[in-house]
Amino acid sequence: MTAMGARLGVGVIGAHAWAESAHLPGYQAYDRARLVAICDTVPERAQRLAEKFGAERVYTDYRDLLNDPDVQMVDVCTPTDTHLPLSLAAIRAGKHVLSEKPLAHDARDAFMAAREADLAGVRTKLGFTFRYSPAIRQVQRWIADGTLGEIFHVHGLEQNSQFLDPEYPLRQVPEGADFTQLIPSSVVGYGSHLLDLVRWCAGDYRSVIGSMRNFVPERVVRGYEGLQRINVEDGTVALAEFVSGAHGMLQTSYIAVGNYPGVELRVYGSKGAAVARLVEENGVAETLRFATPDAVEFREVALPDSAYPPGTTLHTPWPELYYRNLVRHFVDEILDGTPAECTFYDGAKSQEAVNAIVQSHRERRWVDLPLAETGVLT
Repeated sequence: MTAMGARLGVGVIGAHAWAESAHLPGYQAYDRARLVAICDTVPERAQRLAEKFGAERVYTDYRDLLNDPDVQMVDVCTPTDTHLPLSLAAIRAGKHVLSEKPLAHDARDAFMAAREADLAGVRTKLGFTFRYSPAIRQVQRWIADGTLGEIFHVHGLEQNSQFLDPEYPLRQVPEGADFTQLIPSSVVGYGSHLLDLVRWCAGDYRSVIGSMRNFVPERVVRGYEGLQRINVEDGTVALAEFVSGAHGMLQTSYIAVGNYPGVELRVYGSKGAAVARLVEENGVAETLRFATPDAVEFREVALPDSAYPPGTTLHTPWPELYYRNLVRHFVDEILDGTPAECTFYDGAKSQEAVNAIVQSHRERRWVDLPLAETGVLT
């Protein structure tokens, strides 16, 4: 346990839009977090956010941030390909670390990072934003306390038309990708969230099968001029079998009409069913509905004020609402030594499922988990 009034020194690497809309408001709002530093390769970008959110120092080299003795926890909020090397550098510097997802493209690398963190004695958390939705957390409590009974089906759906317009710049393209081959994209950017949520509800995956497809043949890609003919995966559907015996279904899409983030989780059990819809509509961030075998018409559930971080309501923009919750949980885990949740290991298990779905599509078959090459037993 820590002394009363202890604050956790935080250093954020990356001063882009997601840091501004989600991560940094979370630290600014929580009195147990001390925003020590922001680092970005563009000093003006870092300086602007430092002034906006009250960071004490600005760095342009992440190594300087890692060497700052006041920084106890590092937040990696940078482009995808940098997540793993920056997270490993933070671990090796003895810092607790939060990384945006995915931690790595290959689950083996994510498992390696999880093991390194354990050996170093530092805490980790993956930026699975939607675990920290009040509605999702209530569904998980209903599962844990038996309210929903034995879980039969869990469906994770992502209905988001963010990239339906070919002129809207696509960001999830790995460096050096072969544009002639189908490039996993929505299943990585959005599927990793859903696979984590579904695993949180139903337990570990036993086997998956998936189908991936490109629907928009030409589009603008960040870093390139004009329209690019790119065979990027715009949508994936998958089925899953779980060790528990439950069934799962997944849909992730760049082009399914709906408002961002477009996440919906449906859980059906022997005693009840719940639907958490994380779609910002009419100024409301999310809705939660519940039904039972003797009252099959779904009714809306209103959560108590205590379900929301102080200063937020259902009308708070979802990135800030969820990330305030995520920040509070991680800071408390570190300062109070409470049980870890949503760690690098969970990120690795999600990535393992992503990798298995991609493999199943390419080989046109069911793929069993854990994948043999990860060398990890469930």
